[in-house]
Amino acid sequence: MGEQVIIAMTIIAIVLIAGISLNGIVDKVMQAKRLRYEAKADPQDQGIRAIAERTQLIEDRLRVLERIATDRGSLLSDEIEALRRETHALAPVQRQSEEAVQ
Repeated sequence: MGEQVIIAMTIIAIVLIAGISLNGIVDKVMQAKRLRYEAKADPQDQGIRAIAERTQLIEDRLRVLERIATDRGSLLSDEIEALRRETHALAPVQRQSEEAVQ
């Protein structure tokens, strides 16, 4: 009986963490769509354009993360390594975006 309670609590904790994470991701995606809409309305503003480009990169990474979360195949480790390589490659782009905003 005690082990079943521990298992149930672990499952509940995992579901809560996943829900909170998805809520944050959805919020970021909606914010990105708003920024893209604003960028189309005022194409002269470079700061908004840089943010919109960065959010597009984030959305692309989100799609990969969703595939990883739903895929149980052996490609999981390959996808994670690809994300790590992308993170290192995105560092200069992120610095440029931050400089453009300032």
